[in-house]
Amino acid sequence: MAHRIELRPAAVEALSQVDPMHQARIKAVISLLAIDPKPLGAVSLRWREALRVEVGDYRIIYTVEEGVLLVVVVTAGHHQDTYQ
Repeated sequence: MAHRIELRPAAVEALSQVDPMHQARIKAVISLLAIDPKPLGAVSLRWREALRVEVGDYRIIYTVEEGVLLVVVVTAGHHQDTYQ
C-alpha cells in the first residue's frame, strides 16, 4: 500500500526556490517515497526521528509515520542550506 505524501509549507517554499530542472528530479524522488519510504541510501538523522535522501547536491529531509501511512517532507533544498 502506498503512503500519502504531505509537504510542509517550509518544504514547498524551499522547493519553489530550486531551479525547474532539479525540481523535477526532487519531485520524482518524493513521489517514489510514497511507494518505498525507506529506500536504499536513506540515512537516519541523529538529531530527530527523520530520514534524509540525496538527489545530487540536494537533500530531502522527511519523517515517516507508519501508523497512518504518511510521509511528511520537512524540507528539500541544496545541501548547504538544508540543515539551517
